[in-house]
Amino acid sequence: MTETAKAPDELTSRLTHPRYPRSSRYDARWAVENQMGPHALWLLEWLAPALGPDQLQPGARVLDLGCGRAMTSVFLAREYGVQVTAADLWVKPDENAVRIAEAGVADRVLPVHAEAHDLPFGEGGFDAIVSIDAYQYFGTDDLYLPTLTRLLKPGGRIGVVVPALREEPTGTEPPEHLKPWWEPDFWCFHSAGWWRRHWTRSGAVEVEAADWQPDGWRDWLLWCEVVAEESTDDFHVRMAGRCAEMLRVDRGRTLGFVRVVGRRP
Repeated sequence: MTETAKAPDELTSRLTHPRYPRSSRYDARWAVENQMGPHALWLLEWLAPALGPDQLQPGARVLDLGCGRAMTSVFLAREYGVQVTAADLWVKPDENAVRIAEAGVADRVLPVHAEAHDLPFGEGGFDAIVSIDAYQYFGTDDLYLPTLTRLLKPGGRIGVVVPALREEPTGTEPPEHLKPWWEPDFWCFHSAGWWRRHWTRSGAVEVEAADWQPDGWRDWLLWCEVVAEESTDDFHVRMAGRCAEMLRVDRGRTLGFVRVVGRRP
């Protein structure tokens, strides 16, 4: 006798997104409780095709820089079979080790404590470097990228997704309609064109992609609304609610996401 399938719960339904089929297989409650900003799995799933298949082959070594609570590291290990070094400054390795073990990928993900300007890794040790919603905090420094890409093998790729501006602002800064929500951290948001120029002139990589995510603000808004309603952490509830208000007012005029991919010559 075939058991009657249960209808998916409301939270799962809201976060089952046709553009992110891999991410939709992950437990929605797990994603909400371990988030530290925009939906990291959605952003990583958008980034991955631009990295190319060579960098995410089974057994490849990947540095997940600014991994937060290691959701992206678990995703990389599960979906692509790569060996991940999960580096973060704020989340302790022991805490991430528990999540990694519970996800069944302790043999493929190594959590480490590291600051982006003092990475304890040898030159040429990684096939790829990824960074989701973190690179903007340290990577706007003109001198940073060459120090990071030395960790890549020749031909290796770095790929990041960052909160971004549709265009670099002119005239009043910040835009008048965003002033009630603007915070100093937002000054590290830049356009796709800015990031392309920034990486190109470093000479550290050949830029292969620097593009704006179509309708990324809508996904961001949906995620913020869900977190504001479903999170058990008061801080994240407040922050997500405030972010949702800002995104509703902006409606994609200014804010969204950019992915940037570069190849080490």
